[in-house]
Formats: sequence, C-alpha cells, structure tokens
Amino acid sequence: MNEEIIKRILQFRDDRNWRQFHNPKDLAISISLEAAELLETFQWSGADTQVEEKRQDQKEELADILMYCVLMADTLSLDINEIISEKLKKNENKYKISQAYGNSKKYTEL
Repeated sequence: MNEEIIKRILQFRDDRNWRQFHNPKDLAISISLEAAELLETFQWSGADTQVEEKRQDQKEELADILMYCVLMADTLSLDINEIISEKLKKNENKYKISQAYGNSKKYTEL
C-alpha cells in the first residue's frame, strides 16, 4: 500500500485525537459494518454487477473499509505490505495454478 496514503489516514486520525477510540474490537466492528454497507449497495440489484448507479457509494464504502484496515494494522503494529505478502505466499501454496486455474472451489476441495 502507498506509504503516503497510510500517513494521511493516520494523520487524519491523529489530528482529531481519535487514536484513543481505536482499539482492535471497535475497529473490527467498524470494518464489518462498513463491509455490510458495501454489500447493501448490491441488494436487490437483479444481477450482482448491474449496479452502476451505485458506483459512487461502492467506492466510498470500499474506501471506508480500507481506511479502517489501515487503522487496524497500525493499532496491532502490523506492516500492511508484509502481512499481505505473507498471505499471498500462503494462498499461492494453497491454490496451485495447475489446480485452481478457472476453478472456484476452496483449496480443501481441489
């Protein structure tokens, strides 16, 4: 993730003295709530991708989720690039291209 964006998110929080409210439990709740708001933009859409009129709402909800994830990583003293890289390696081992290519099954079913 872009370090400048991370700094801006953390500065926004710090400028408002909100760090005191950002404990892991409440950040996890906030991530889940924002994810539900993103999901809501697809509700009653007929087809999952036919929601162009809600694109701005989707962008904003996704941004909220990502910002809360940055705040969670900071609160837990985790490096975002490192944890994503580690998870990608793990997933690459679980989902070998030769087995997973074009297949939506979970790794335990491949």
